[in-house]
Amino acid sequence: MKKVLKVITNKYFVATLMFVLWTVFFDQNDWITMHQRQKELNGVKDNIKYLNTEIARMNNERNDLLTNNSKLEQYAREHYRMKHEGEDVYVIEK
Repeated sequence: MKKVLKVITNKYFVATLMFVLWTVFFDQNDWITMHQRQKELNGVKDNIKYLNTEIARMNNERNDLLTNNSKLEQYAREHYRMKHEGEDVYVIEK
């Protein structure tokens, strides 16, 4: 018991313990804050991946519209409800 008390009251042990407690809980870059920032960073990376795939999809769609007239006509009919002369357009909405 006396040996344990001697180790606990050692100034180097106390200083090390205080340093560890300070860096884990009270510092500006403590463990909890670092964990939250890592989660936020992972969320941002996932968002970047999603946006890059959306950009690639939109670029492909744009290239199709610029090179393929049938795709351009289909897009105009579906999104802008355009029609040829003499055609009737019926819009069914859910």
